[in-house]
Amino acid sequence: MTDLLHRLIDHWAMLTPDADALLYQNDTLSYKALAEGVANTANALFELGLEKQERVGIYLEKRLETVLSIFGACHAGGVFVPINPLLKGEQVQHILNDCNIRILITSENRLDTIATVLTHCPDLHSVILAGASNDEYPAKGRLGIYSWDPLFRAGLESRRTHRVIDTDMASIIYTSGSTGKPKGVVLTHRNMVAGARSVATYLENTSEDRLLAALPLSFDAGFSQLSTAFHAGASVALMNYLLPRDVVNAANRYQITGLGAVPPMWIPLSRQTWPEDVINNLRYITNTGGAMPRSTVDALRKALPETRVFLMYGLTEAFRSTYLPPDEIDQRPDSIGKAIPNTEIMVVRQDGSPCAPNEPGELIHRGALVARGYWNDPERTALRFRPVPREEDGIPGQELSVWSGDTVRMDEDGYLYFIGREDEMIKTSGYRVSPTEVEEALYRTGMVHEAVVFGAPHPELGQGIAAITVPVDKDDFSEQKLLNALKPLLPNFMLPAYVDVRESLPRNPNGKIDRATVSGSFTALFENNE
Repeated sequence: MTDLLHRLIDHWAMLTPDADALLYQNDTLSYKALAEGVANTANALFELGLEKQERVGIYLEKRLETVLSIFGACHAGGVFVPINPLLKGEQVQHILNDCNIRILITSENRLDTIATVLTHCPDLHSVILAGASNDEYPAKGRLGIYSWDPLFRAGLESRRTHRVIDTDMASIIYTSGSTGKPKGVVLTHRNMVAGARSVATYLENTSEDRLLAALPLSFDAGFSQLSTAFHAGASVALMNYLLPRDVVNAANRYQITGLGAVPPMWIPLSRQTWPEDVINNLRYITNTGGAMPRSTVDALRKALPETRVFLMYGLTEAFRSTYLPPDEIDQRPDSIGKAIPNTEIMVVRQDGSPCAPNEPGELIHRGALVARGYWNDPERTALRFRPVPREEDGIPGQELSVWSGDTVRMDEDGYLYFIGREDEMIKTSGYRVSPTEVEEALYRTGMVHEAVVFGAPHPELGQGIAAITVPVDKDDFSEQKLLNALKPLLPNFMLPAYVDVRESLPRNPNGKIDRATVSGSFTALFENNE
């Protein structure tokens, strides 16, 4: 088996060329057809002047062209950057500029929504439109605009790509940072293939499996549905999640055997009636992106009695870290499990020494899945990616590990339990949201003098985003007006679930807003009103 991400597809194209690889709506691509499509996409990117390790941004919903673009960029020797299709113009601009994206693949409709920000992206030279209706587009200033189909046909005429090895970059996945703008996690081919191999091992995936890609492909757990399927020679169906019933119908239509989701999806799905064929076919389900309520686990196990439930914990910086085997759920319902295959998980004190059983400490992840660091951010990379002291020699090793910033404890049997985070990130709808980024958007509305954002308990989202504000004009201020002003600036999952108005905000001795006091008073009020 290869150590290059795109070669996973080539491997099965040789072994089982006619087997189903990718399904979307009424279209099905065999492994042979998918491999050819990826190679043609790579050639087209090369012909557009993509240099080795240059970045290709992919700002699309899930569709065939999205998958071809991802693996085609790798095949060409470039680096794919999946951009969450829910993000708005300024957020897309930040990603395009932060990692110097050279080619952007999007659609006509999406291009219309971000056209104004592209003029502020000096490194971008080409835009490819998937599903475009015209063969030719006039250039927009210095940008070349190309339709997918004629460019794809042109790619058939040549077979040139850059040579890459497994330690070269394959992708940059952006995740929210506690200081504001999203940060790019740099992943190599080796990282992504090792992750696929590890996950496929404990999920026992085979070529008989059919996985449903319901999560965004810009989310590491969403992309895992592709990489895990292609590692095992399985097939994967693409769907763009709208309503819980859509997931059930897709599972039925495609005869899905494996389904991964996050708590905000599982909670409403646990209330659905599942068809008999789904009950018989669905071999396993997985959860990540936050703790799944025990009531939801129980409801899903009741509705899907033959389906195994895998509860997982992961970091974008290391893809996946732990999983709880299904037969341990009843005994350890609050555990995040043990290390996944080919990974070592440690719990350490601030000085790096190992914690005693049940002693709280920081979770450290060591192994082949550890990313190279944060793109163009040596300071934060040095903070999170550090060697680990090794007991056997008493000195730090040279191999970097991820210091997660998560506080956990490990029991006497080696099972881990999540306690909390050292930063202020909000975990909502399966996403990690920066409170600073939401605060910046609040100020840009011109409607607030001051604002504090934090996570508050929410019955379905895990945490809801709470915004405590001091309005500019209290008489002309309402929660709905504020949300309407935020909608062009933020995706729906970053909109506040709670808005509270204050005359002023408390300060600490340094004159800064006392965030702990604000969040504590709101949480107490919230709990008293429950």
